[in-house]
Amino acid sequence: MIEIRDLPQPCDCDEILVDDVEAARAYALDSATAKTLAGIFRALGDPTRLRIISVLAEREFCVSDLTAALGMEQPAVSHQLGDMRDLQLVRSRREGRHVYYQLDDEHVSDLFRQALAHVRHSDKWKS
Repeated sequence: MIEIRDLPQPCDCDEILVDDVEAARAYALDSATAKTLAGIFRALGDPTRLRIISVLAEREFCVSDLTAALGMEQPAVSHQLGDMRDLQLVRSRREGRHVYYQLDDEHVSDLFRQALAHVRHSDKWKS
């Protein structure tokens, strides 16, 4: 049972601690960075995109192999890949008639793997 004394107590809001306010301002993202980051998290909030990223986190694949592996239609996969390319989450290269995709860099892989580890670690997500 949670008791009142265990709950966080509010600060005295009548007193402003100038050093703390300055520190908080230094930590806060600028608006442009926050907007870009929100776009990335919005993109990562789509289950289809996460499924694609989960495959590309292992190695590059051509669109047709991704389509077959995920059981999706090629236009849908291509659309998602295009959106993710615009956000620099994936990059592509052409080899003949095939277009191969991979994650843009290790940051994307790390972000995905950290989120996945968090989900697997948390009791909230376990069935």
